[in-house]
Amino acid sequence: MSAPTTPQEIFGRLIGLISAGKWSELTELYAEDAEVEIVFSPVPPRRIHGRAELRKRFAALEAADAIRLRAENIHVHKTDDPEVVIAEFDYEGLYPATGRTFRTANIQVLRVRDGLIVETRDFHDHLTFAAADGRASQLLAALDQQGD
Repeated sequence: MSAPTTPQEIFGRLIGLISAGKWSELTELYAEDAEVEIVFSPVPPRRIHGRAELRKRFAALEAADAIRLRAENIHVHKTDDPEVVIAEFDYEGLYPATGRTFRTANIQVLRVRDGLIVETRDFHDHLTFAAADGRASQLLAALDQQGD
């Protein structure tokens, strides 16, 4: 089987690895200088630059067994730009530390060049994630301080 190269195939591989909890394998899908923007994140970092930063972030998630996600209802839309797809999907999630489960909708705009992710814009419901993780009050406090 050949390696995925189209934006649709790369997104499928990305979401498959996330759903399988294979965080350490995710970084190989990204270009060395990839840019990830987490648009609605109320706390830094809102931008992650490069494969090395992504590797640290994914390694921390995997080591802590912090979250388990399974993608469902996946719809990938082609755009006029052959490098870009827009993916809509739901996460069924679990935070092992709290035992809480959740479901949330997500959108990701993904740019793939030469078979690697070079840019994403991720739109997630951070309040739902924080509530399931027992951090909703911290998240709201962070949002309150943004206005200062």
